[in-house]
Amino acid sequence: MSIEVGTKLEGKVTGITHFGAFVDLSGGVTGLVHISEIADNYVKDVNDHLKIGDVVTVKVINVDKDGKIGLSIKQAVDKPVEATNTRPPRAPRSDRPGGRDGDRPGGGFNRDRGGRPFKPQPNKASFEDKVSRFLKDSEERISSLKKNTEGKRGGRGAKRM
Repeated sequence: MSIEVGTKLEGKVTGITHFGAFVDLSGGVTGLVHISEIADNYVKDVNDHLKIGDVVTVKVINVDKDGKIGLSIKQAVDKPVEATNTRPPRAPRSDRPGGRDGDRPGGGFNRDRGGRPFKPQPNKASFEDKVSRFLKDSEERISSLKKNTEGKRGGRGAKRM
């Protein structure tokens, strides 16, 4: 019997390890069901789902050149198509009201900027103005970080009591 990828077969569990279960397909051909392919939910212990001697339906997911056969129990189970996508599709961010932080009046909170309120800047600022503003902002941040960490670690020049 030729074993091809995608075929569903019945087999008997012959061995259980911490990483999966060995399944005897037929004619002495054995494949491995990896622990991630046993069930749709998280499998902590293979013994909770399978026992030696259980007859299971498996799907062949790969056949290596050296003869190793990869099997899956969860892919062998036919799932209803409608249950996978029950939510209606969402509108793109730009179409939703208040989609972006800059679209809201007065800005909003932008998590990419550390939770600080976003203040839209006029586009007429020159490159030099933008760089100087960035340097000033980053120097303020660095100085506040240094103030907060030097006292805790006993860094350069910190007074110990």
